[in-house]
Amino acid sequence: MWQEQILENEEAIPLSSKDKTIQHVEVFCYASQDLHKDVEEAGALQKNHASVTSAQSAEAAEAAETSCLPTAVEPLSMGSCEIPAEQSQCPGPESSPEVNDAEATGKKENSDAKSSTEEPSENVPKVQDNTETPKKNRITYSQIIKEGRRFNIDLVSKLLYSRGLLIDLLIKSNVSRYAEFKNITRILAFREGTVEQVPCSRADVFNSKQLTMVEKRMLMKFLTFCVEYEEHPDEYRAYEGTTFSEYLKTQKLTPNLQYFVLHSIAMTSETTSCTVDGLKATKKFLQCLGRYGNTPFLFPLYGQGELPQCFCRMCAVFGGIYCLRHSVQCLVVDKESRKCKAVIDQFGQRIISKHFIIEDSYLSENTCSRVQYRQISRAVLITDGSVLKTDADQQVSILTVPAEEPGSFAVRVIELCSSTMTCMKGTYLVHLTCMSSKTAREDLERVVQKLFTPYTEIEAENEQVEKPRLLWALYFNMRDSSDISRDCYNDLPSNVYVCSGPDSGLGNDNAVKQAETLFQQICPNEDFCPAPPNPEDIVLDGDSSQQEVPESSVTPETNSETPKESTVLGNPEEPSE
Repeated sequence: MWQEQILENEEAIPLSSKDKTIQHVEVFCYASQDLHKDVEEAGALQKNHASVTSAQSAEAAEAAETSCLPTAVEPLSMGSCEIPAEQSQCPGPESSPEVNDAEATGKKENSDAKSSTEEPSENVPKVQDNTETPKKNRITYSQIIKEGRRFNIDLVSKLLYSRGLLIDLLIKSNVSRYAEFKNITRILAFREGTVEQVPCSRADVFNSKQLTMVEKRMLMKFLTFCVEYEEHPDEYRAYEGTTFSEYLKTQKLTPNLQYFVLHSIAMTSETTSCTVDGLKATKKFLQCLGRYGNTPFLFPLYGQGELPQCFCRMCAVFGGIYCLRHSVQCLVVDKESRKCKAVIDQFGQRIISKHFIIEDSYLSENTCSRVQYRQISRAVLITDGSVLKTDADQQVSILTVPAEEPGSFAVRVIELCSSTMTCMKGTYLVHLTCMSSKTAREDLERVVQKLFTPYTEIEAENEQVEKPRLLWALYFNMRDSSDISRDCYNDLPSNVYVCSGPDSGLGNDNAVKQAETLFQQICPNEDFCPAPPNPEDIVLDGDSSQQEVPESSVTPETNSETPKESTVLGNPEEPSE
C-alpha cells in the first residue's frame, strides 16, 4: 500500500515491522497449581498451564487511567509505606498486550512500551505441576491470576537519584504533580552468602552494630573526603591509573568497609572502574542522601512506566497529539534535498512534518548494518518474602551482587514491595539486571538460586527455610543501543533524529541528556521543558477576553490539568509527608 504513495522524485526508507530487541525469553512458574481451574482474570490470558506467561502482569506502559493516577501539590509527592495495595491500586487496561520473544518476533505496534508475554513456542515456560491442596498461607497460581491487575512490571529497572537530572527536570517542568514517589528504604550488600544492610547516612553509620567504633570513624573520614575529593587532588592523583578497588586498599579501610564502599555505595566494578570514576560515583551517592530520605533513591508508584505517561499528559494539556497503536511503515525522502518530508502509516496515509524522531529499534537491518549493539540480561521475579526480613514488611531495597568469574558482571537487584503498587499484597517484585556475557538465564540464574528457594524445593523437603520462596520467574535479554553514534547508521536524512533504547545504568541521566540534545538540535532557541504558565495567564486563540475571566470561571479541564507555578517554585529540599 505504501509503495503506491511514493512519487517519482521521492524514495522510501522502510521501517522494521519486527521487534528484535528482546531475545532468549524463558518463563518459569513455581507457584502451587491448586484445584480451582475456573479462576481467571477478566481480560487476561487464558489459563493454560503449557503457556503461562507474563501477560497478566506486563502492564507498565498502560498501568493507569487518567482519572486514577495520583496527583500531588508538592514538587515531589512521597507515598507512604503503609498504603495498602488493595485501596490504592487503580485498574489496568481491558486487555494485556502480547509480547514478542525476539527469536521469533511478532508485529510491532507504534508504542513506547514493549511487552514481555510470549506465545507458546520453543521457549515455552516451565510450570511446576503440583495439584495437592495448598497450605493456608501459600500463594497459588489462581491467586496470582486473580490479582493479575496488581502487577505492574517494568521491562527496564531503574531508580531516580534524588539529585539526578530527571528529578530536577520533573520539578522544573512541574511534571512531578502527576506522579507520586516512594523512598528506597534500604541499601543492601551480599557478602559471604548472607544479605546485610549497609549503613550509608551518618545516623546509619553510628547506629550500625555491624561496624566497630574504629570502623565507623574510618568510614566517616573517608566519606567526608569523597564529598570534597576534587579539592584535594594530591591525595588521589597518584592512583588515577589504578582501579578504585586498589585505591581503597591504600586508604586504611578494613576489608569490610572496602566491600561496602565499592559494591553498595559507589556501585562500581571491582576490575574495570578507575579511581576517579569510583570517587565520582561515591560523591554522587552521598550528595543525594537526605534530600527525600535516608537513601539517595526514589521510585515512582506504579513503576517507571508512569514517567512517560506524566510527560505525555503535560504535553497533551498544551496541544500535543498522540496516535496510539498506529504504526508507521516507511519514511518518505525527497531525492533532491535528501530530507525526510513525510511518513506513511499503516493505513497508507501520508503525515507531513519538518522533523522526525525515531527509536533505534524501528530502523531496518540495512540502515543498522554497521551498528554494534550491547546486550542487557534481565530477570523479573515474584516472591513471597524479602531477601532480608525485618519487622517492617514494606521495604524497597537495592542490592548489588558482585561478579564471581572473570568476564561476568555484577548483578543489580531491586526489590519492590506491594506498597509501590507493582505487585499484589503478600508478594515482592524483584528485578535483576546486568550486562550480558551469555543468555539472561545463564547470567542471572546463579544469583537467583543464592537469594531464593523455588516453591518445589520447600515442598519436597517439607521444612522451613530462611530464603524467600520463588513463585514466578522471567528471563530475557534486551538490546542496549545507548552511546551509538549517528554516523553508524546508513543514509539517514539530516532531519531524522535517532534516540536509543534503554541503557543498563541505574539512573536516568543518559535519557535526559539525550532528550535535551535532540531538543536543542530541533529547537535551538527554545528552553528545554520550561515551567508551565499559570492557568489564568493562558490566552486561547481568538479569545481576547480570556485574560479578564476570573480564576473561578476557568474550565475544569484547565484547572485540573494545568499545573500552577507556585508548586514549581516550592522548596524541593523539603521532603513531602
